[in-house]
Amino acid sequence: MSTINEVKQRTDIVELISEYVPLQKAGRNFKALCPFHSEAHPSFFVFPEQQTWHCFGACGTGGDVFAFIMKKEGIDFGQALRLLAQRAGIALSPPGMPAKTEDKEKEKLFQVNEAAAEYYHHLLLTTTAGEAARSYLVERKVSIETIKEFRLGFSPDSWDTVKKYLMNKGYEGKELAGAGLIIEKEGGNSYDRFRNRLVFPICDAQGRVTGFGARALDDSLPKYVNSPQTSIFDKSSSLYGIDKAISAIRKKNLVIVVEGYMDVLLPHQCGWQNVVASMGTAITEKQASVIKRLTKNIFVALDGDAAGKEATLRDGEPLAHLDVLVRSGDSDKKLVAAPSWVLSGLAQCEDILDAEIKVIVLPPGKDPDEVVRENPILWQNLVEQALPMLDFAFDVVMREVDISKAKDKSLAIEKLLPLIEETKDTLRQAQYVQKLASLLKISEPELMSILRKSRANRRRQPMGRTGQSRLARQISSSPVEEYCLALLLQYPELCHQSQELSPNHFDHTENREIFVQWQHSSDIADLQSKFDASLLEHLYYLLNKTFPPDIRESDRARQLDLANCILRLQEKLSRRLEAEKGVMLEVERERGGTSSELSKLEEQGINSGQQLREVFVKKGIRQWI
Repeated sequence: MSTINEVKQRTDIVELISEYVPLQKAGRNFKALCPFHSEAHPSFFVFPEQQTWHCFGACGTGGDVFAFIMKKEGIDFGQALRLLAQRAGIALSPPGMPAKTEDKEKEKLFQVNEAAAEYYHHLLLTTTAGEAARSYLVERKVSIETIKEFRLGFSPDSWDTVKKYLMNKGYEGKELAGAGLIIEKEGGNSYDRFRNRLVFPICDAQGRVTGFGARALDDSLPKYVNSPQTSIFDKSSSLYGIDKAISAIRKKNLVIVVEGYMDVLLPHQCGWQNVVASMGTAITEKQASVIKRLTKNIFVALDGDAAGKEATLRDGEPLAHLDVLVRSGDSDKKLVAAPSWVLSGLAQCEDILDAEIKVIVLPPGKDPDEVVRENPILWQNLVEQALPMLDFAFDVVMREVDISKAKDKSLAIEKLLPLIEETKDTLRQAQYVQKLASLLKISEPELMSILRKSRANRRRQPMGRTGQSRLARQISSSPVEEYCLALLLQYPELCHQSQELSPNHFDHTENREIFVQWQHSSDIADLQSKFDASLLEHLYYLLNKTFPPDIRESDRARQLDLANCILRLQEKLSRRLEAEKGVMLEVERERGGTSSELSKLEEQGINSGQQLREVFVKKGIRQWI
């Protein structure tokens, strides 16, 4: 992740702007008197879902967190990056040009991982040694089509087969070690990390192999081994199958998160391509940031027995912690720490992001791949009957407490009341207060009194930056903006097509800055001279971005691709302008705007949308990923 994106992910725009101007809630958004000019009525709006701001008054400007700091503090992008990085506790690289070297090193790791994935796949499909792995896949009902689609592989029971193959291909030992494919020992020796295992290539959203997961084919422990943390592989931000699932997630507006590799393969094979895996880990903030770019509807499918429920509660580790009572045998109870995304952040996620988070409760002892394979109708029903996380948390806690004991009642209130308190929908909050009061057989006024005291205590506690749900953070980059810029930077002959673009088409400040300077530069060397290290890192990333073979080899393909990019940027700008006009209409109504003024604004909004739709109908748009 680039420094710019990391700063964005760690900076909430509402929290940042609140440090400069008091914000008032306005539906899903916030409003205030503009900090950049004098006015009597609020015309300055902050949009948490987009992580942007806009002034509908005299300024008429807007942007992201960088644009706000640059305008408010009167500083350039590099200074804004340093200020926000310091605020977020992020150490910046020293000045210079290390980013270019780092990008080249990362690209080399992608290449060596790709070569390894192809070799593992070849060993699985064609060698006698791979027979055990093939037999295992047949036993698990994985088809040859699925094996090829996910490029499953096999690592032989050898200390250096893969190492020798890749070094013969021209890769160096330090590159293999950097990718985590070999383990180095003292004295300079090294050996293959994965041996006698079924190999699962793990890809990022762009389909690049970032690392590997490997399952033992004998009694070796651990049963599963993953690539270590590298400059391109971070297990906490990886989702197995995400590259294959993106289209289906967007189409169905739903993602189903499971635990293991096999739990992805079989659902995909049976038509459920919107399934991804957290690879047995807790669902992390970084994984959530990948998911929320695609959908706000998140279903978690896990085992329905006690162990499965504990695992489900572990899934939200970055968001909160919940201690639930778990029975030990048939007698004593004991407290077990079970971190949970059910608590802190869930209510904010549903309120601010309008997110729907549910749990698919599977039959005890059954994994998703078994249910999908053995009983597709049951799987369909389980998905349709998924429980909202709040209701699921109620079930978990209430099932394990004895409401005849005052101590257990207090524990249930202690664990469930924070969920109710964080629910911003007052009607929904009232319903859950009523539900909890009924379950515990206490009066609603008594429970409301406890809730009010809890609120008062929380208000007295200072809110740190970590109190804000990171699930409410908007995506920190724009693939279509970056792809468009990369085409223009790497293929100067496309320059004439950029006449249809303006800086307003780029929502992200770093992309806008590069586009503006590119327009006034004679060549890449000239462009480089205009930036300091803060933007050079992003520039080198764009200059090293790889394209599919048809784009690299065909002028016509590049022209069409750029045309598609420009149309998508125009579509995005039109949607933003229409949304902003809707807010502006509300501002005018509050101020008593004349009917003619309002009609003109409405007409402009409608016309801009109609014109763009006509363009899309005539030209058509290729699906963008």
